[in-house]
Amino acid sequence: MSVISQLTKALPKNTVIIGDENTRPFECDGLSVYKQKPLAVVLPRDISQIKKVLEICRKNNTPVVTRGAGTGLSGGATPLEGCVVLGLSRLTRIISIDAENKTAIVEPGVRNLAISDAVEEFDLYYAPDPSSQIACSIGGNVAENSGGVHCLKYGLTVQNIEAIKIITIDGEELLLSRQDKGLGLLALMNGSEGLLGVITEITVKLTQKPQLAKLVMAGFSSVRDCANAVAEIIKAGIIPSGLEMMDKFAIEASEAFAHPGYPVDAEALLLCELDGAEDTVVHDLNKVVELLSKATSMRISENEDERLLFWKGRKSAFPAIGRLSPDYYCMDGTIPKRHLADVLEQISNLSEQYKLRVANVFHAGDGNLHPLILYDAGRPGELEKTEDFGMDILKLCIEVGGSITGEHGVGIEKLDAMCHQYNSAELDVFHQIKAAFDPHSLLNPGKAVPTLHRCAELGRMHVHHGNLPHPELERF
Repeated sequence: MSVISQLTKALPKNTVIIGDENTRPFECDGLSVYKQKPLAVVLPRDISQIKKVLEICRKNNTPVVTRGAGTGLSGGATPLEGCVVLGLSRLTRIISIDAENKTAIVEPGVRNLAISDAVEEFDLYYAPDPSSQIACSIGGNVAENSGGVHCLKYGLTVQNIEAIKIITIDGEELLLSRQDKGLGLLALMNGSEGLLGVITEITVKLTQKPQLAKLVMAGFSSVRDCANAVAEIIKAGIIPSGLEMMDKFAIEASEAFAHPGYPVDAEALLLCELDGAEDTVVHDLNKVVELLSKATSMRISENEDERLLFWKGRKSAFPAIGRLSPDYYCMDGTIPKRHLADVLEQISNLSEQYKLRVANVFHAGDGNLHPLILYDAGRPGELEKTEDFGMDILKLCIEVGGSITGEHGVGIEKLDAMCHQYNSAELDVFHQIKAAFDPHSLLNPGKAVPTLHRCAELGRMHVHHGNLPHPELERF
C-alpha cells in the first residue's frame, strides 16, 4: 500500500491533499523562486493525527516537511520531491491565558498578532513582531527564531518562549521548558527550522503594555550620519524599544505605498521608539533629541495613531518595494553596529557592480540587515546574478564579524553561505545534533545545514573521513 493510501485510510476525510493542482499552493514558502510539488499535503487537527502522519512516514522512509503559514523567506518550508508536507495551519487554539504569570499556551498555527489580540483585555501583548505578524504563525516564529522591529529591547522569539512541546520522528512527546536548567534544549529548538521535531504546543511570555510609547522619526542627509546617530544612542546607555533605519529608496517606496509622512528628500531615515514609565520616556526622549543634532528633519509621534502610522511605513517596506519590480530578493544578515555605514556603502558599490537596484531596511539596533534586491526573473541569467549579489552581501557580513542570518533562517537559500561561516568541525556538530533527534534524516532534509561534501565541492574546506556525517545525513 502506498504512503498516500495509508495516510488517506488512517486520517479523516479532507485531511490529506493530493494532486498537482491541489498541492500547488504548498509548493513554496515566501521564497517563491524555489518550487517543488510534494507527494501529498496533510492538514491534521490534533496531536494524535500528527503522530499518525509521522508513524506512517517513518515506516515508509518518507521525508516530512513541516509548514506553518508559509511566510518564511529562506525556503525552509519548500517541499522536497516525494515528501509529505505536514501543515499545522488548523492547530489554532489559544489553549489558556495566565494573566497573573503573564503567559499563554497556544497551538503552533495561532497567528502572531492573534496572541496580542487575545490578551489585550489584560493590558498585555506578545512582544516579538515580525513584519508579517498579521499572517505568520507562532510555530513558524519558533522554527525561524523570528524577531521584528522591537527585538532590540524585548528580544527575539527565543527570549519570549517559556516552553515548547514537540513530537519527535519516533513519536515521542517532549516538553522543553525554561525551568529545565540542564542542557538548554528549549533554546536549541528555537531556530531549528523543523529539523529536530514537530512543534505542537508553545508557552509564550506576555509583556505588560508600557505606560507611554513615543516614536521619533528623523531624516538625515547621509546614511553615515544616520548610522552614527544609532551608535550615539546606544553609547548613551539608552535602549530603545525599536531602532530602525531605511535608505532613500526604501523611504520613497514606503511613503508612496503607506503614506506615513516620511521625509522623501532624506537620504536615510531613523525610527527610534522609547517606551516604559512616563517619566523615563520623557527623560530619554529629550536625550535622544539632543543626540540627533545632525538630523535634517524630525517628528515625534503626538498620539498612538501617529506612532502606529510611522511604524506602518516601515512594516510595509517589503510590499512597497515589491510594487516597483517584477521580483525582489529579500536578504537577511547581521553585522556589528559599528560597521553599519561601511557595509551599506559596500552594498551600494555591489549594486552598481551587478547593475541591480537595492533598497535597505534593517533593525539598526541589533545590526540585522534586510537588503531587498530588485530583479526580473523573466530575463535570462538575472536570478543567478541576483543570487550572486546576495551571496556577496552575506560574505561581507561574515568578513566584518557578523552572521549570514538574523531571523529568516538558513533553509535552502543560505546553504552555501553556511560553508563560508562554519568550518568542518562546527558543521559536524550540527550533523550530530540532527542525528540525535532524527537518525534517519526524515524531518526537513536538505535544509539549514549543508553536507561537508557540499562545502568541499565549493572549495571551502577539506573533508576528513572522521568528520563525515552519519550516512543517512547525506540527505541534507
